[in-house]
Amino acid sequence: MSWTHPLDLHEIRLRIASSLDLKDLASCARVSQDWNDSFTLPLYNSVVWSKHGPSMESVERNKHLIQHLTIQSSAYDTLSSRSARDKVVSNIVANWTLSTLNLSGNSIGDNGAQALGEALKTNSALMTLNLGANSIGENGAQALADALKTNSALSTLTVSGNPIGDNGAQALGEALKTNSTLATLDLAYNSIGENGAQALAEALKTNSTLTTLDLHWLRHSDELSSEHFDFSSNSIGDNGARALAEALKTNSALSTLTLLSNSIGDHGARALGEALKTNSTLSTLNLLGNSIGDNGARALAEALKTNSTLRTLTLFDNPIGDNGARALAEALKTSSTLTSLNFLVNKIGPN
Repeated sequence: MSWTHPLDLHEIRLRIASSLDLKDLASCARVSQDWNDSFTLPLYNSVVWSKHGPSMESVERNKHLIQHLTIQSSAYDTLSSRSARDKVVSNIVANWTLSTLNLSGNSIGDNGAQALGEALKTNSALMTLNLGANSIGENGAQALADALKTNSALSTLTVSGNPIGDNGAQALGEALKTNSTLATLDLAYNSIGENGAQALAEALKTNSTLTTLDLHWLRHSDELSSEHFDFSSNSIGDNGARALAEALKTNSALSTLTLLSNSIGDHGARALGEALKTNSTLSTLNLLGNSIGDNGARALAEALKTNSTLRTLTLFDNPIGDNGARALAEALKTSSTLTSLNFLVNKIGPN
């Protein structure tokens, strides 16, 4: 007998039934409902469709039970053509009641993103969508942005590791001006520059639901495991940081802002410091791996003396020297909320 995946329950039952007599079949039928009630629902709650996972027929048959679905590239690539892949994915989003869909690392491209976007316009169940490392460019980002303008269910969208660039970020920024459900947006490793950051900042001035925005870029490819990631950096620079800082002065929702390795220097840090003096919602600011020196550190330190919400500030791997370190240390004496400050890998001397 060939191997059958445990989730292919229908096929398993058929094989068992073929070897039973009528009396045994009757006994099995009596316990069938109890079996379904006790085991089927939890078995299908979270499913990984992979090369060695359940068959697509089994997954399709039990789609009404599945809440969390991960489609791995080993299964996705077995579909006959790109159009067939796009059709399967759009059908899942349009007709299933999933709450989580993970498509990371499948290279669905702009066509796949466009098919997903159309399906998302009418979907009212999906809350989390992971599209990391999918070769999605600005056209795909535009399609997703169009969907966000009408979708009222999605709360977490991951588009990390895709070359959407400034144009893609601008499209998503426009969507954020009207979207009222998205709480987390991950745009790491997306070739986003200052123009994209400025567009997102404009959206933050009016958006009241987004709580987490990730624009970081890790500079070493071994920091991510997926071979599909596009490592084109986000580099919003001082101008991008200034734009985001202006938005933080009025934004009343964002609690986490991640700007790792974005070529932000002292000017950008000063702008962020000024924003922190009035902002009352940001609790985590990550500025790891930028070009912030003593002047930028002093500006952030001044903000910490009056800011009452920031709990975590990361300045790891910035060229902060003795003067900047002293300023931060002084600020800690009066800050009543900061619980984590990391500025390891710096230019601080022994004294």
